[in-house]
This record gives sequence, C-alpha cells and structure tokens, in this order.
Amino acid sequence: MLSEQSVPVVRATLPAVGAAIGDITELFYRKLFDAHPELLRDLFNRGNQANGEQQRALAGSIAAFAGMLLERPDARPDAMLSRIAHKHASLGITSDQYKIVHRHLFAAIAEVLGDAVTPEVAAAWDEVYWLMANALVAVEARLYQEAQVTEGEVWRPMEVVERREESPDAVSFVLRPADDRPAQPFRPGQYVSVQSQLPDGSRQIRQYSLSAAPGRSDLRITVKRVQGDGQPDGEVSSWLHANTRVGDVLTVSAPFGDLALAEDDGPLLLASAGIGVTPMLAMLDHLAATGADRPVTVVHADRAPADHAHRQEQLDLIRALPDARLHLWYEEPGDAAPEASAGRVDLDGLELPEGLTVYLCGPVPFMRAVRGELLRRGVPADAIHYEVFGPDLWLGRQ
Repeated sequence: MLSEQSVPVVRATLPAVGAAIGDITELFYRKLFDAHPELLRDLFNRGNQANGEQQRALAGSIAAFAGMLLERPDARPDAMLSRIAHKHASLGITSDQYKIVHRHLFAAIAEVLGDAVTPEVAAAWDEVYWLMANALVAVEARLYQEAQVTEGEVWRPMEVVERREESPDAVSFVLRPADDRPAQPFRPGQYVSVQSQLPDGSRQIRQYSLSAAPGRSDLRITVKRVQGDGQPDGEVSSWLHANTRVGDVLTVSAPFGDLALAEDDGPLLLASAGIGVTPMLAMLDHLAATGADRPVTVVHADRAPADHAHRQEQLDLIRALPDARLHLWYEEPGDAAPEASAGRVDLDGLELPEGLTVYLCGPVPFMRAVRGELLRRGVPADAIHYEVFGPDLWLGRQ
C-alpha cells in the first residue's frame, strides 16, 4: 500500500509518467546495457529488445502496477506479479539485480522528465518501484524454495535423448537429466528456460512449455522455428532446429509458470492456437494418465492440418478421455480434416457450463478475441487463465 504522502503525488504525476514511460524504458535499457553489456548478451532476449516488445512490456507493468495501487489500494495485482515472478525465476533473477534496475531506471526517469522530478516526486515513485520489486522478490523467493534451489541457481544439464519432427516448423526434444538427479516435478502447463550458446559467444535464453505430462523420468519441450512475417528469424529456435541432436546436452532451468492445471473435478476449456497447443498437451496427457473423468472441451486453431504440431497425439489423448470434445478450426482445412471448420475460432455454438475453468495459449490477438467472447458470455474473469509466449504485452489490459 502506498503511503498517505505518496498517493496524491503518484496520482498527480501518473499521467505525465504514463505519457513518457515509453521514452523512459527505452532510455533505461540503453543505460542498463551500456553499464552491463553481459545482460543483453546472456540474459535478455535480443529479439524482443530489437523489436521493442520488452520495453513495452516493462512500461505496461509499471503503469499498471501504479494504477492498481491508486485504484485498489487494499489489493495486490497478484496475477500480474505471479506471471512476472515465474518468468524471472526461470531466468535465475536474483534480488540484487533489482538494485541495478532501480539505479538505471531512475536515472532514465530523471533525464526524461527533467525538472518535473522534484524530491517529492522521486520519493513517491521510488516507493512505487520498491513496492513492486519487493513483492516480486518475495514471490520469487517462494518459487525458488518450492523448486528446492537457492536463489538464482535454477540451471542443470539435460541430455537430448529423442528428437522428433512434429510439423514442418516444430520439433520436439525429450530431455533427460545428465547430472544423476531425477527430473524435477512440475504442474501441467508449466515451462522451462533453455540456454543456447550461439556462434557469436552469447548465451541466449528462451522459455518452452513442457508438452508432456509430469511424473516421468524425462521432460519434453516442443520448439517452433520462428520465421519471416517481416521480422528477423528467431535466433534461438532456428539454432535449436539446425544444431540440436540426440546426445547433445542443453542447459535447462527448473520448471516454472503460473499457467498450471487446477486439480479439481470442474469442467475445463482448453483453447489454443498454433504452438500454443503445447501446454494443453501436457494437461491432456496428465488428465488421461490419471484417469480423469471431468468434462473437457478442447478448442484449437491452426493454419492447416500439416501445420498442427502434435495433431495425432492430441486427437489420441482426447479420445482417451471419457468426457472430452474437440473443436478444430483451420484456415486451410483441405481434405485431410473433414471434422474441422474453416476460418477462425467461433465460440457461438460452444456450451459453457457453470463452474468452467479456462486455459488459453496462442498469439495475443487469438487470446484477446477468445477471452473477450468468454467474458461477454458470462465466464468470470478470474476463471480465465493464459500463457503468453514472449513479453507480456497484455499486462495493462487485465
């Protein structure tokens, strides 16, 4: 909760800070990487820095957090904090790094806003920052404890024991611990981070959902090769596709992620598009392996049957569940999928029972459209959970 003296200052300056937050975050990252080039080389996603997505995500999270402190002073934005904390834990972020961020962020605020940053304004926004930072540090400490690792020490070697082409642009890797310790437990829907040592010497990190159920001696990830559409190819996904073979050893984090299947008997809606199918596969695999009989509605959208990664596996898992139904949409269904509808997902004919829990994963426009339709039809907002592959540009909109 903001102090009484900071509330009116933050309220009065939030419009100005919000209007300038894009310039502030851009300058912040420039200052941060000038002082610590190793962070861009070995921690931050260079692609998201280049296209501005990381700057927009940081700006959205700060503005959203400050707004929530004013609008709902007795409540914390736990959903937003949880998503950020899980991502930070999967990267091995430590509490000391928040001090580095603070130094360069506030230098950027002072430079962009100039004389408007009086001592009172600086103190009030300093309070906003540390309320958010300390809340994240507390959540991350709990996540490290649950993973049974010390702060930041999330990495371990894992050997690739199987590689399989799942579609023209998606390949799955089965990973087995290479350090004589068992695979760490996880909840269906969670992800791991993977470090890739690239030819230029950098160590880039990306997150990949675990695409098979927990409880095995190994883990499986599925990597989609990011290509084209006017943007540079994904450097890590392209490198993994081209270079990773059975017998190779990858550096992989403990599992994290707040999109995790709830263990109850209520009805489920699992809605995905494209490679967003991967966390849903883990959920379906878990439901089938545990003999669950809860009602499950599966919605998936893709470009064409051939582009649908793990298509046959998903169909088989759904058939193994006693009360599961599949609704498919393909932009180009062709003759290979007579059961699918053509075009984009349309939920109008879908039954939405009381007590429904929803999990979404896919491109942000897809999730925004599906979530909006579910809200319009009366599904409570707190029953709709989602995973974003990349910086969470949705933060300020939830």
